Amino acid sequence: MSSRLNGAQPYALGLFRFAIGLIFAIHGASSLFGVFGGREAAAGAWPGWYAALIQLVCGALVALGLGTRIAALLASGSMAYAYFVVHQPEALTPVGNGGETAAVFCWAFLLLVFTGPGAFALDRLFGSRAERVPAEESRREPATAGVSA
Repeated sequence: MSSRLNGAQPYALGLFRFAIGLIFAIHGASSLFGVFGGREAAAGAWPGWYAALIQLVCGALVALGLGTRIAALLASGSMAYAYFVVHQPEALTPVGNGGETAAVFCWAFLLLVFTGPGAFALDRLFGSRAERVPAEESRREPATAGVSA
């Protein structure tokens, strides 16, 4: 059973990445545009409008699996800021200060920084292409070096 679960790990991670990214992007869209039942943040207002922009952009990138690790690191940092600056001064624990969502998003995105995007990620399309280019160039160098010597 463990081998079957281990084999499904990249797919489960890819679904996790997509769900977390999509929820985060929707959260950002609700704050930026006042959709999905959210209240629109005033354009340029610190920190709400900038946080919403990070949520929308990083959430979409993570959901698509494009620049996953960098986008997840930015998203995790923004949620750590939200927790410690906005929520934590109200009370010590997330339950007492209303910061459960910020804490969970922070840790979920930090996990993606270390695990990578999993399956179904656009990073995989561009990553495999980038790995082929240096391999082709290294095959050409010895032939070119022999001609010029």
